[in-house]
Amino acid sequence: MTSVTNASFLRLSRRAEADGRNLIEKFVDVGPLFTLLSSSDHQVIFGRRGTGKTHALGYLAADRELRGDAVVMVDLRKVGSNGGMYSDPSRTLHERATGMMVDVLSAVHEALYEYFVTSSDTLDLAVASPAIDALADAITQVTVVGETEVAARFSRSRVTSATNQLSASVGTQPGVSFRVSSSAENSSSGSESVRKSGHERLNVNFGSTGAAFQRVVDVMNGRRLWILLDEWSCIPLVLQPYLADLLRRSVFPVTGATVKIAAIEQRSHFRIQSDGADYVGIELGADAAADVCLDDFMVFDNDQEKATAFLRNLIARHVGILPEDTEEFVSYAFEERAFAELVQAAEGVPRDAINILVLAAQRAIDKRISVEHIRFVAKTWYQRDKEKAISVNQAALRLLHWIVEEIIGKHRTRAFVLRSGTTDRLIEALFDARVIHVIKRGVSPHDQLGVRFDVYKLDYGCYAELLTTGYAPLGLMRVEGESGVESTYVDVPPDDYLSIRDAILPLERFYAAEASSVET
Repeated sequence: MTSVTNASFLRLSRRAEADGRNLIEKFVDVGPLFTLLSSSDHQVIFGRRGTGKTHALGYLAADRELRGDAVVMVDLRKVGSNGGMYSDPSRTLHERATGMMVDVLSAVHEALYEYFVTSSDTLDLAVASPAIDALADAITQVTVVGETEVAARFSRSRVTSATNQLSASVGTQPGVSFRVSSSAENSSSGSESVRKSGHERLNVNFGSTGAAFQRVVDVMNGRRLWILLDEWSCIPLVLQPYLADLLRRSVFPVTGATVKIAAIEQRSHFRIQSDGADYVGIELGADAAADVCLDDFMVFDNDQEKATAFLRNLIARHVGILPEDTEEFVSYAFEERAFAELVQAAEGVPRDAINILVLAAQRAIDKRISVEHIRFVAKTWYQRDKEKAISVNQAALRLLHWIVEEIIGKHRTRAFVLRSGTTDRLIEALFDARVIHVIKRGVSPHDQLGVRFDVYKLDYGCYAELLTTGYAPLGLMRVEGESGVESTYVDVPPDDYLSIRDAILPLERFYAAEASSVET
C-alpha cells in the first residue's frame, strides 16, 4: 500500500495553471525575485520551460489584484482564433503581423472591459466606457505595412463581320427569287499587364492606440495597469519584434502602465535593427529591463543551501505542510541524503523536481524515498523527457553524445566551458531542452585576464545514465559492495573556476567532424 507521504507526492500538480489563491499559497520567493518582479519597470523575465515563469507572473497578478490594480494576464498560446494563421506561409508577413497584434490587443481590451464591469462599485463605468470604446476603435487602426505589389491589367477585343452572298433560283412557277447578303469577319484581341513589386521596410501604424491606453489609465483613479504576457516564445520569431514594437510605442509611454513579459531566451527575438539608429521592437536594457533570469536562481551548484531551502518549501507548500513542520516532513519522507540528491537532480528547474519526485514516490510505494530511487527515476526522466525531446534535432543529439565522449569520457570532468557570448544554435538547443545547464557565468581565469567564460555541465540524469558505464565522471564511482560491484555517489569537489582552460569545449572539432562525414 502506498504510504501517506508518497500518496501526497503523487497528487502534486506539475503545472502552475491554478486560481489566484492557490498561486499565492504555493509560491515560494527566492532571493530578490519578487522584489524585482513587483517593480513598476517594464521587464522581460527569462527562463527555460519549467523554471516557474508562469507561476511567478500568476503570483504577481494575484498580488496586484488584491491591491486593486487592473491586471491583464495574456497567455499568448491561446490568443487568436485563426489556427495557424501566424505561421501560414501563404499569407504575407504584414498580414500575419497585423493579425497577431490585433488579436493581442483584443485580448487586452476584453480583460480591461471585464475589470471595469467587476469594479463598477468603485469605478464610474459611465466615465470609463468612452475610454474603453476609444481603445476598441484604436485597435482597428493598427496595421503593418510591408511588401507591396501593384498589378495593372488591360485587355481589348474587337470583332467585325460581313458576308456577301448572291443567289438566284427558278421554280416550276414563273418567277425569279433573288437574295443578296454581305458578310465579312475580322477579329483582334490583346492583353497588357503591368506589375510593380518591391520590398519596403515593415512599418507599424499604431494610430491612436497609445492615446487610448492613456485614457483608460486616466479613469482608473490612480490604480495601475499591469499587462503580463506569458508564453512569449510561442509566437513565431519573425513576428515577435512587431508585437514588441507595439508595446514600446503604445504602452511603454503610458503613465501608470507596466508590461512584464515571460520568455525563453533562446526562442526570443525582440528587435530588428534598421539603417541608422532606428529599430523595430524592444531594446533590452534600455526600453525594458532584462534583469531576471530564473535559470540562475535555484541552481544547486551556485548556492546549495538556497536551492535546498527553496525546493523544501516548494514541496511542503504544494503538499499543504505548515512552514514550521517542513524539515520534519522532509526527514520523514526521505532517507538520509535523498532530498539533497533530489535538489541536485532538479538542476534548478522546479517542474523537473516535481516530476522526478512523483516518479520516485511511485517507485518507493510504502517506503521512504532513497538516493537509489532518485537516481533511477532521474535517469528515466532524462531518457523519456529530455533526450527524447532533443532527438528531433539529430545534429544536437550528435553534439550531446560527442560532449559525453569528449568531456566526460576523456577528461573525466563534470563541466565544460565556452567563451561568454558564444552563439551556437546546437548548444542553445541543448540548453533549451535542459540537457545541459549553466552553473556559472562570466568566469575569468587567472591566466587569461579580460577573457570571460560560461561554465556548463551535463544534466544529472545523464550522469545517472553513465553510472553503469565506463564513462562515469569524477564523483560518480564504482565500489565493491556486499552484493558485488555497486555504484555510489560521492560529493563532487568545488570547481576550480580559475583553472578552466583545459575544459574549453572544442566546438570547431565537432563541426569539422560533421563536415567530414557529409563529404564522405
